[in-house]
Amino acid sequence: MPIVLITGANRGLGLEFARQYCREGWEVIATVREPTPELEDLCVRVEEVDMLDLAAVARVGESIEALDLLIANAGTYGPKDAADADDARAWLETFAVNTVAPYLLAKSVLPAVERSRGKLIAISSKMGSIDDNSSGGYLAYRSSKTALNSAWRNLALEVRRRDVVAAVLHPGWVKTRMGGNSAPLETEDSIGGMRRVIERLSLDDSGGFFGYDGATIPW
Repeated sequence: MPIVLITGANRGLGLEFARQYCREGWEVIATVREPTPELEDLCVRVEEVDMLDLAAVARVGESIEALDLLIANAGTYGPKDAADADDARAWLETFAVNTVAPYLLAKSVLPAVERSRGKLIAISSKMGSIDDNSSGGYLAYRSSKTALNSAWRNLALEVRRRDVVAAVLHPGWVKTRMGGNSAPLETEDSIGGMRRVIERLSLDDSGGFFGYDGATIPW
């Protein structure tokens, strides 16, 4: 039975990832800040991990022997701009959750993923694409996702020699708490698409940035 670790699995994209992988017979390890009733009905092992507790994040891999797939999904928006010290501190927290924690987690579980010759996936956003930024706004989210993309590219170069694939995915504009009700894409379709992309990723794709539909996204 393959094993997947999903962060931020208590709602939205993470919860739908957990649902679909459970349905396919995977063993699912779901990390959350606080457990939710929705997870109780699924075949998951719930681990409480706050992405702001970087020491706890770095220890996650200690209890995992083998892992086929990491999906670093947990994220936060943060402030839309930074005009004072409070905004700046919130911006730094956004970087901790969206950039630093996923990278630390990947390094923590890397030995387990290497044993399975598995994959390290980070859920990023097209909003992290510098090439695509023509409207501005959402400073903390955009910049932290751009940094995540860069960090994951570094990671991909490091782990390639271990036969481990690392890539970042854009889920599309999805109807979640973060995406809002105006979003055109249902969670089931976004996750189904990303799962298909993940399944066909090879070492030749490692270090890439892909949409839920498989399209390559410019950095």
